[in-house]
Amino acid sequence: MKQIYFLSLILITFQTVAQRNVTNANDSNTPLHLLKPDYPGPYGIPKSDDIKNTLDRIYNYLNDVTPYELVNSKTGETVTDLSKVDENTSIKKGDYRLVSYEWGVTYGAMYRASQATSDPKYRDYADKRLNFINETAQAFSKIKQNNNEDWAAKGPLKNLLNPKALDDCGAMAAAMIKAKRAGNTTNFQNLIDIHIDYILHKEHRLSDGTLSRIRPQDKSLWLDDVFMALPALAQMGRLTGETKYYDEATKQLLLFAKRMFNKNKNVFMHGWVEGMSQHPQFHWARANGWAILTMVEILDVLPKNHPNRQKILELLKLHASGLASYQSGTGFWHQLLDKEDSYLETSATAIYTYAFAKAINNGWLDKLAYAPATLLGWNAVATKVNEKGQVEGTCVGTGMGFDPAFYYHRPISPFAAHGYGPTILATAEMIELLKNNSFEINDSSVQLFIRK
Repeated sequence: MKQIYFLSLILITFQTVAQRNVTNANDSNTPLHLLKPDYPGPYGIPKSDDIKNTLDRIYNYLNDVTPYELVNSKTGETVTDLSKVDENTSIKKGDYRLVSYEWGVTYGAMYRASQATSDPKYRDYADKRLNFINETAQAFSKIKQNNNEDWAAKGPLKNLLNPKALDDCGAMAAAMIKAKRAGNTTNFQNLIDIHIDYILHKEHRLSDGTLSRIRPQDKSLWLDDVFMALPALAQMGRLTGETKYYDEATKQLLLFAKRMFNKNKNVFMHGWVEGMSQHPQFHWARANGWAILTMVEILDVLPKNHPNRQKILELLKLHASGLASYQSGTGFWHQLLDKEDSYLETSATAIYTYAFAKAINNGWLDKLAYAPATLLGWNAVATKVNEKGQVEGTCVGTGMGFDPAFYYHRPISPFAAHGYGPTILATAEMIELLKNNSFEINDSSVQLFIRK
């Protein structure tokens, strides 16, 4: 007993010395490896309860600032009778639009949050707003059918009813399909069909069928577009059981990767233009986020025997290795991944944290290798959720550029909606990761604990 007491006393003494700033510490009087590192942000093993509290702050904020009501734009009165909607009817404004690709991500994230926490309020948030959007779209469609085409072209749901770009439809369609799969009995099929038809038949394409845009140059590929289209197709495959949707989703991802994946850095360039003799490579963080998010979304529903599954899995592993190599010591990733003087960006960090955790939880990535970086990423993201529940440090919407200043100086804002869905997804998958694994601190570093 005396020996145990003596050893405990020595350990406590060592730890006490190590935890304070010892100006006269040297190798003979101090166990230097136990000195407390001066981390710029939180480091260690997060607690599920703290993650849930962060999730609730976001939920409470969004629930307050995203009303789902119709109003008369002239009188300001609430419109509750859908048979009386007219050219003066609009959606009540909150802090964020209810219909956007960013909010498509957020609705899907709310369903995942309910699944991970067994708390129905997150699902309820998405159900109420998606049901409202669907009912409102039907009411507005009747005005369009009454030959008021000018109003229909300018109405508040014009992009949902008549999409003109992948941004208008893919993420919202995926959210509606996820709602159906989660048990929502609302009939979203008309909107889903409009959106899937746009992706398959109306978006611009290169000669080999790759989805493209005509801006900022003709025949431009935007890495963002893999997310704007392909998860919706994969979800449609899961919903219908039809292989053609899986085939198109995986084919498109591999076509983009063929042109845009840098095999030396294992990350994607943001933009590619047919006809350019050389392609300036700007490895924009959020676009790389959309790419890895697309991979985990596809793998989540893709049949195990699909011929392209192994190719997608290998691409995920390569991309994860590239992304991990660029994580900063703060836990964040930079706006331009390989430019350390570009700012640290929240939405991309949240997407990578989610994608890594999701891939670990499903056995697609080595958890020994990637779990510590995932925890570090979450600890960073958590510092950007303020007391109000806003996600700070998110780059605003961004087009494609061919000079570094364009990316370096994009503004950030807590009202950039891109930060919310990814952060909610990260909370859900982190809770799952901590539920199924144990971690320890070994020589001051976070390690996955493997019981022998």
